[in-house]
Amino acid sequence: MSDTAVANAMDAPVELEKGVSLWRDAWIRLTRNKMAVASLCLIVLFALLALFGPSLAPYPFDAIDFNRIGQSPSWKHWFGTDELGRDLFTRVLFGLRISMAVGLVATCVSLVIGVSWGSVAGYMGGKIDSAMMRFVDIMYSLPYMFFVIILMTVFGRNIVNMFFALGAVQWLTMSRIVRGQIMSLKHKEFVEAARSIGLKKRSIIFRHLIPNTMGPIVIYITLTIPNVILTEAFLSFLGLGVQAPMASLGSLTSDGAQGMEMFPWLIIFPGLVLALLLFSLNYLGDGLRDALDPRMRKG
Repeated sequence: MSDTAVANAMDAPVELEKGVSLWRDAWIRLTRNKMAVASLCLIVLFALLALFGPSLAPYPFDAIDFNRIGQSPSWKHWFGTDELGRDLFTRVLFGLRISMAVGLVATCVSLVIGVSWGSVAGYMGGKIDSAMMRFVDIMYSLPYMFFVIILMTVFGRNIVNMFFALGAVQWLTMSRIVRGQIMSLKHKEFVEAARSIGLKKRSIIFRHLIPNTMGPIVIYITLTIPNVILTEAFLSFLGLGVQAPMASLGSLTSDGAQGMEMFPWLIIFPGLVLALLLFSLNYLGDGLRDALDPRMRKG
């Protein structure tokens, strides 16, 4: 190679490899998982149907018509009608809205409590950590469903109380996950730097530590929502869920089970939508776990 060529090579700009952020890398890995992508698309479809479906449906969800009692699925009533002549397709859309709202709101309640509790316990350590986690252990020793039923019975059976009753018992595992993550991060260099410049403990916890635990939190959220929805469905079977004339997928399935011999479509369609929703959320959670797991990345 001539001296001129060497000089030109040395003067040429060096192209640096462009870095990829954690969330960008996780998104790329998630899109390679076909089941997770299909689940995400189905969840988005369900969310759109829950948000806009009931308002666009041709029948009110609580409109009783004794001339249409127990009609089988047809072009006029896609999912048929129930024992009171109400359009089942409209009620399934409305039930989907209630079930997804219960899952999201109750999960948000558990998220706020669990993340705050676990982060404070993990960062403070010592006697404070011991006392806070012993309280969590006591809560774990109580029967989960029994505690929810007590809360619903004491504070009343309405949808708002259900949000907080379900969220009030779902935060325990979240607090343990966040506590473990905080304990592994609180001695890192960026935390020591934050302490050295005089930041308060609250700022260190909520501005520096919690954002660095979002990976496990996001994964656990996707696994908590279907658990909450399934719990609400079980409560509806016990008569402690959403009260008539409102409906959730759980209450519709419960009502359909009572008349399934005469009107089998009353349990088939709500049960199918509920199963698809739960499967989609679980597959998406599995996909996010694989995408955010550092051990799954190539070195």
